[in-house]
Amino acid sequence: MKILVLNSGSSSIKYQLFDMRDESVLAAGSVEQIGEPGSHLSHYVRTPLAEMEKTIRTLPIPDHRQGFELISAILRETGALADTGELRGIGHRVVHGGEQFKDPARVTPAVLAAIRALIPLAPLHNPANLLGMEVAMETAPSVPQVAVFDTAFHQSIPPHAYRYAIPKRLYETHQVRRYGFHGTSHRYVAKKAAEFLEKPLNTLNLISLHLGNGASAAAIQQGRCIDTSMGFTPLEGLIMGTRCGDLDPAIIFYLARETGLSSGEIEAILNKESGLKGICGVNDMRTIGEMAGSGNAEAQLAVAMYCYRIKKYIGAYQAVIGELDGLIFTGGIGENADFIRAGCCENLAHLGLEMDNEKNIGRRKGCFALENRTSRVKILVVPTNEELEIAEQTVVCLGAE
Repeated sequence: MKILVLNSGSSSIKYQLFDMRDESVLAAGSVEQIGEPGSHLSHYVRTPLAEMEKTIRTLPIPDHRQGFELISAILRETGALADTGELRGIGHRVVHGGEQFKDPARVTPAVLAAIRALIPLAPLHNPANLLGMEVAMETAPSVPQVAVFDTAFHQSIPPHAYRYAIPKRLYETHQVRRYGFHGTSHRYVAKKAAEFLEKPLNTLNLISLHLGNGASAAAIQQGRCIDTSMGFTPLEGLIMGTRCGDLDPAIIFYLARETGLSSGEIEAILNKESGLKGICGVNDMRTIGEMAGSGNAEAQLAVAMYCYRIKKYIGAYQAVIGELDGLIFTGGIGENADFIRAGCCENLAHLGLEMDNEKNIGRRKGCFALENRTSRVKILVVPTNEELEIAEQTVVCLGAE
């Protein structure tokens, strides 16, 4: 059973082809700089020796239709997919599902219309996601298509956690509430943590930390998300690569008044020039770690602020979850930056979190545990795989029909 997963951006299409019999990746790649000079395809195909062979092609790719046709052609050429008739389905990442979508949905005209109506909530992402679905449906009309939403996992959050303390009319008329993002990742690592601990997910209380250039935390009680750090947009919550995270909203009015900056200019500063980059001038945690280790005071401050914000969320979520079974680190930083994991867990023994520093050093494959013998709470590193989660949800959605 083959499932193609597509993540369509404004000028790119990322893809992975899975054989769901063993969840192996048959091919993967991306079409980049669509409609721009230098547009190209990067393609990886699995060889008989289970290695990934790379192909790069630089050629004009004027639009997403041409991009999808190019993906279909390279899949055929490299033997990964004879034709689209081999596909059981195509799963699409959709950033925003609003309050309408709590589960993956078979793509229909009504679903497309609902996603289009949500564009004001995700103006940078939903239009590109929609375009990818429309092109895929036109190019492969006989293949079932499924939309999988980043926000869906967080739709179990109760009203006292997702409502903001603003006039009710702003929620009812303009849908201003906490939505949360990275839900596909949080769902995946929670399931994998349950497998690692050999316990049913619906019996576990977990805090998952998705730490990459974007970062978010999720409080998961008996397998259901009850709170998350990102809010109405991905700007709220943890300190990120270029996003500020939690901020006194009055700062925006102050900056507008004192600097004359427009709302759009301030929005760009908070999304693209803040976070780690705003503190120390760099947003790559690998570089920041090297700088901090060499004595750079701004990089050291960035690390301290980053870990401090995460520790505050760990404490807050443990307060509402109750007895905590596991803390999960995932994402590029969570999986690889041992100094960040150490900083986040430092002096949390009173919360039952005690890290074994030797276990924490270095990188390993797969899931692994970091807690010491006396820790009451498991501390886990769980590699995320959002594309596989989308493929799995696509199979479940189509199987339910």
